[in-house]
Amino acid sequence: MFSVLFVSMLGLFGFLTIHRVEQSIQPLSRKVTGRVEQLWKAAHLGIKEKKYGRAERALLMILKFDKRNAAAYSRLGIIYARQKEYKDAIECFEIAYSIDLGASSLHNLGLIYYETEKYEKAALAFENALEAEDDLAARYVAYAKVQEKLGNPKKVVDALESAVRLEKTPHTLRLLLDSYDEAGMEDESKKLKARIAKIVTNGSRTRRLRQPRRVVM
Repeated sequence: MFSVLFVSMLGLFGFLTIHRVEQSIQPLSRKVTGRVEQLWKAAHLGIKEKKYGRAERALLMILKFDKRNAAAYSRLGIIYARQKEYKDAIECFEIAYSIDLGASSLHNLGLIYYETEKYEKAALAFENALEAEDDLAARYVAYAKVQEKLGNPKKVVDALESAVRLEKTPHTLRLLLDSYDEAGMEDESKKLKARIAKIVTNGSRTRRLRQPRRVVM
């Protein structure tokens, strides 16, 4: 039920960091700060152009100036994830989380664990991310996908109901409808079908799920 959606979510590695680069370089001297800004630009351009070797070198240089730059570790994790170097990606996101305790690094870990079929670890990562930041429907949708793999239809329904409470879009409603049907919840399914039909009749515009905040560069 989630295949198309989750493939798109796995392509979001470049958007799941929460830090602002300006904040991460403030404690550095003015001279070093200027160099770091140049390196961030090089890393951003390398990722944009899919020249990951160039981006990796720039980020590693940033970490030489600032060993506790969580944003740099997160970006490295993104690069490694895109190249399917999942062990290195996991290590980078874990370091980023240990420095900042941000939900985005946990969300990224969940995506990687899902991709490598480590569903129990993925579920735990998403649960911890939701504890830290529970106001994004996309997090609940990702968690529902993992619970589907683990064979927990009740948790799938609960997660998608939470997603719908946050964002009542035709898309999230249809995902919830599918979960009701798969769980054999006929009454809930019937009510939701009528609700969706009403939205369609009223010409409601479909909105995209709000994703975790992206890095500002």
